[in-house]
Amino acid sequence: MKIAIVHDDLVRKGGAEQVALSFHNAFPDAPIYTLAYDANHTYPEFKDCDIRTSWFGQFIKSEKYMKLLFYPMGVLAMQQLDLTGYDVILQSTTHCAKYVKTAPNALVITYCHNPFRLVWDTESYAKVKEAGKITRGVYGKVISILKEIDKTSAKRTDWFITNAQEVVHRIKQAYAPSNEIAVINPPVKCQNFYVSNSVGDYYLVVSRFESYKKVDLVIEAFNQMPDKKLVIVGKGSREKEIKENAGNNITFLTGLDAGDLAKLYANCKAFIFPQLEDYGITPLEANASGRPVIAYGKGGVLDTMIPFKSDSLKSTAVFFDEQTVHALKNAIEQFEKLEFDPNFLRAHAQSFDESCFVEKIRSYVLNKYMARKKSEPIIINMDGSYNKIA
Repeated sequence: MKIAIVHDDLVRKGGAEQVALSFHNAFPDAPIYTLAYDANHTYPEFKDCDIRTSWFGQFIKSEKYMKLLFYPMGVLAMQQLDLTGYDVILQSTTHCAKYVKTAPNALVITYCHNPFRLVWDTESYAKVKEAGKITRGVYGKVISILKEIDKTSAKRTDWFITNAQEVVHRIKQAYAPSNEIAVINPPVKCQNFYVSNSVGDYYLVVSRFESYKKVDLVIEAFNQMPDKKLVIVGKGSREKEIKENAGNNITFLTGLDAGDLAKLYANCKAFIFPQLEDYGITPLEANASGRPVIAYGKGGVLDTMIPFKSDSLKSTAVFFDEQTVHALKNAIEQFEKLEFDPNFLRAHAQSFDESCFVEKIRSYVLNKYMARKKSEPIIINMDGSYNKIA
């Protein structure tokens, strides 16, 4: 079985990139194909992988220019990326990984984090939503073309996997797959986090600064609570605006290494997660650090968190029901009256550990392959490699 891994792009650090790394751990001999690769801005573990970029990635490595030139150059580059020599294609994608060339008889398994958001949820992009009439018309034509490419490419997928129940219906609406969609929750690397014996006096947000992430909502709430401290880790397109609106009780950090980030998690009072997320690994990272979460109670957190109802010692989070300053402030006030068990939080996160995810992915892929190739049974070795039985 000759297998290739495909990921949209490797130019940032995020949950999707962690999934791609876990795919590598499941199938360490498989090369990783991608649109573009920026070794300095994604996870350093990728340096030990066999990364193969499109021709686009030979010239464009930064996230900024990748986004700027994605249409049409990036799309064309991925369509020309030839993987016809592989038996199995394992894709991690929200947009262009599924555009690659595959052999007609290849087994294509797509881990879809979400259907291409720009195409299928256009209004979530502030630049499109706030554009003038002429610009919006241009966006509309481009998005129409991208939608057709995206939908056609998705037809090559034999089996879809996704990260949470929240996304299943979106995949059905966008791509109408003929087979059942599996849900395999993304992993948290518990070994990267630890439980501290002491807790600091600050709340924590770790997020990109994009409109749907709702970092501005948290800032507005803490501007009205100047006696409470907030630490925000991240960057993004709205960075300048967000920082300008923050009060003196709010601190911004970026460029942290893994140890510094783990320390911030371990010592925060609670982690704040205000967005509607398809899944969201950061709340589990907080739990792995023995810290509870204050979250908007919809989306992926319904799969990963145990909301407080009556026993906070058996809970992992406090939910708020509306993305408003008032609702968030009430949730923070409620949280401060409760007691959480760091050991329970850590144990909960461990049920989502990467080792569990790797085994589930490996089993899923190999079972689908064996079902197709019944005459070629496989022995799975301890290191994740595999051999045909003669």
